[in-house]
Amino acid sequence: MGLHFTTALLQDGWANDVRLTLEDGRIAGVERGVVPLAGDERCGVGLPGIANLHSHAFQRGMAGLTERRGAQGDSFWTWRTLMYRFVAHLTPDDLEAIAAQAYVEMLEAGFTRVGEFHYLHHDAAGRAYADIGEMAVRIAAAAGEAGIGLTLLPVFYAHGGFGGAAVGAAQARFLNDPDSYDELLRASRRAVAALDGAAVGIAPHSLRAVAPHELEAILPLADGGPVHIHIAEQTKEVADCLAWSGARPVEWLLANAPVDRRWCLVHATHMTRAETRALAGSGAVAGLCPITEANLGDGLFPATTFKGAFGVGSDSNVLISLAEDLRLLEYGQRLKRRMRNVMAGRPDASTGRRLFAAALAGGAQALGVAGGLAAGAPADIVSLEADHPALIARAGDDILDSFVFAGGAPISGVWRAGRRLVTDGRHHRRGPVAARYRRTLERLLAV
Repeated sequence: MGLHFTTALLQDGWANDVRLTLEDGRIAGVERGVVPLAGDERCGVGLPGIANLHSHAFQRGMAGLTERRGAQGDSFWTWRTLMYRFVAHLTPDDLEAIAAQAYVEMLEAGFTRVGEFHYLHHDAAGRAYADIGEMAVRIAAAAGEAGIGLTLLPVFYAHGGFGGAAVGAAQARFLNDPDSYDELLRASRRAVAALDGAAVGIAPHSLRAVAPHELEAILPLADGGPVHIHIAEQTKEVADCLAWSGARPVEWLLANAPVDRRWCLVHATHMTRAETRALAGSGAVAGLCPITEANLGDGLFPATTFKGAFGVGSDSNVLISLAEDLRLLEYGQRLKRRMRNVMAGRPDASTGRRLFAAALAGGAQALGVAGGLAAGAPADIVSLEADHPALIARAGDDILDSFVFAGGAPISGVWRAGRRLVTDGRHHRRGPVAARYRRTLERLLAV
């Protein structure tokens, strides 16, 4: 199978008249400066698919339902209470329906793989299902229906706060001890075994939910795979960690855990300059979720002083948009510093290219996969609508600047593992997936 692009962003830069040969879900060959062959699919602008490194798929179902102001003012913590109310009613069927909708929307947005930070494990009373991996099976089924690449990150959650605080009833569905978590991981690996290119990592939820001895016990269970953790998302979390340990969250983690390139520190919003330098030096990826962080009022990541790897994720899935996540990341820094093109990195550099390239590399590293358009890489490919008004007379990095800052997401096609899933911006399974999602939400929201 051949795809011919008028122009494409390859691993070593832009090239014109690019022909990609696809075999067994991978890019078998890359030719430049060639005409299309008979039978080739002809496309406009070709880009590598990006990994969405942090998602809670079920939260797509509550998007837009937390935007009424409370009596005492709102924060992440009041939002979390509303989220707990929503999650209390979800069945395995509901989770599968909502996740499939989220994954369809991710593909339409240009994300070709998702890191599912999956913590809804048990029934509403906190009892394990007959198969402890039942909910992982449903996540895998949703990913399979949508066709998105999956890195499943089962969450270890044991406590309601720092120092081993007791959990509340609303958190009962999340809980495991190290032994049951080991069982859950084995069930999760079985659940994704039939999915092309799927991977499983581990996700200690946060320092407030995992005691030090538990963190030490579960790290070997990663078996060389990714390790993701929420950290330093809110100022209250930082204050509570200081009260518990005398150290800030990122400071404590880097001093007490073997953080390296396999790790993704999600949010890491509130860091000192010393922590920012140390995180970059560890080789870990900073997992940034600009839309969710803005929606929750978390704060701004110190991007201008961070010199390490980063990627983006849709987190709460209140809005799923690759372009918007990249744009908001830059715009937050502009508002903070009252400057333009803050993330470009050097004079005359393209901000869009810098953001896109960083998200490509950081997302792939965080989810334990390869990324980019090159021979041997997965055939995870996005095409842009070349005649969209935002791309008129654009070439090279101007295309990415316009994609991120000037045109929303003029995505015409998406291929995952060589299979076309999106045409003219619409996922091939959008109709039936959306119909099931509608039925699910109408029932849930009538409760």
